[in-house]
Amino acid sequence: MTNASAPRRHLPTSPFAAPKEPLIADFALGDRVSHDRHGLGKIIGAEAAAMLVDFGATQTRIVSPYKGMHKL
Repeated sequence: MTNASAPRRHLPTSPFAAPKEPLIADFALGDRVSHDRHGLGKIIGAEAAAMLVDFGATQTRIVSPYKGMHKL
């Protein structure tokens, strides 16, 4: 029986493209950001794998890899 949670390794001779590593952007406290769903905001808190962002009307915790969030 195999472990289903382990990622499959990519063979160099495979005709299929290797899976891409997600890019993790560098964000710091106070950075202004734009999010695809929430709009413009400011980073007010940071954890190891999440950012707390103030979007004005709401504060949202965005987890890594921060899809849809871009530094301004």
